[in-house]
Amino acid sequence: MLTAITGVNWGDEGKGRMVDLLSRDYDIVARYQGGNNAGHTVKNERGKFILNLLPSGILRPGVVCVMGGGMVIDPAHLEKELASLREKGVEITPANLKISDRATVCMPWHVAEDGLEEDRLSASGSQFGSTRRGIAYAYGDKYMKKTLRMGDLVHLDEGRKRHLATIVEWKNLTLERVYGAKPIDLEEAWAWCQKYGEMFRDYVCDTGAYLAEADDAGKKIMFEAQLGALRDIDFGIYPYTSSSNVIGAYAPIGAGLPGHKLDKSIGIMKAYSSCVGEGPFTAELAMTEEEKHLLREAGHEYGAATGRPRRVGPFDVVASRYGAACQGADELALTLLDVLGYMDQVPVVEKYLVDGVETDRFPMGTQLDNAKPVVRTLPGWRCDISGCRRWEELPEAAQNYVRYIEKAVGRPIRYISVGPDRDACILKDGE
Repeated sequence: MLTAITGVNWGDEGKGRMVDLLSRDYDIVARYQGGNNAGHTVKNERGKFILNLLPSGILRPGVVCVMGGGMVIDPAHLEKELASLREKGVEITPANLKISDRATVCMPWHVAEDGLEEDRLSASGSQFGSTRRGIAYAYGDKYMKKTLRMGDLVHLDEGRKRHLATIVEWKNLTLERVYGAKPIDLEEAWAWCQKYGEMFRDYVCDTGAYLAEADDAGKKIMFEAQLGALRDIDFGIYPYTSSSNVIGAYAPIGAGLPGHKLDKSIGIMKAYSSCVGEGPFTAELAMTEEEKHLLREAGHEYGAATGRPRRVGPFDVVASRYGAACQGADELALTLLDVLGYMDQVPVVEKYLVDGVETDRFPMGTQLDNAKPVVRTLPGWRCDISGCRRWEELPEAAQNYVRYIEKAVGRPIRYISVGPDRDACILKDGE
């Protein structure tokens, strides 16, 4: 059983808490793309956890977590993340964490380049809103075959040192001559590789072979995505995207099972819209600054990885329908419905106005840049629903809001999150 948990929108949809909830029914949780440039916030009986690299299933005893070959991994960040979780009593060993030998290493100079280029762009107001964690640069070097993989770190020899020397010589041309930055010292870079190679030696393995054997044995495998469909490098709001494929179809490939197909795709979307970073975001045009402030505060909308205030707006039907289609979502989870309890009337972006014509199709390029929201309002429920655990307990107005979204997006909503706690979720059967 292969299931993908994917984001429908711009990321920050609440995938981490849904993976944490649903992983109780799975044997393995595998991340298949991205790095530590986004965060998953999970709250359970042991406290609040922010995960950047590790799959959210790491918080479930008995679940094995896999960091797939489609990821880029900053070993220095992973070291800190592991230490933070262990301090809170989370057991992490080679038995429950396996790192792909094919995963790309995010080197210290990737982080440096990211910050230098974002600073350069910021001078002209052209910045991308990067998290400055080097992810795009690690992916770029991966495709130019000028970086290392995790398997290299645990098999360091003279051949790999010569390869590293070639990379360092090439990279210093950019750092010194373009940015005027301090050059990389080869011996320091080699010592860095030795440190983290030794640290993660027992965790690095052929995760593809491990997953294939598990699938053959009938194990249930969940694939966890980072970010959402609108940040996919091919199908998102390019160039304001991540640098990897976040869509569910890529999950088996990025995890290490290129010949396998998904059995199910579960799309996660918020009951309203939020977005971190630059790029077109039509939904925010549907609210005043005061309305956006109230929504941001009600939803505690600040980035888990960056702490930056998220841009917010009403639920976007156009973007969500497109995102659900990209993800091939068989069913949906609607998160943070409880946040909207303060509203008398709940706005939704039902269509876009593009070049003077209303459309329900998600545009790209300049059409998206210039799109205006067409807004519809639905009755609010004006009460706290965080204690609801059954569909029948929700106020009629909240039920109608969910039914509207379900019909507008064209996919069944199976799960409804009404709070941050692990059990604050309603299972909605078909009606």
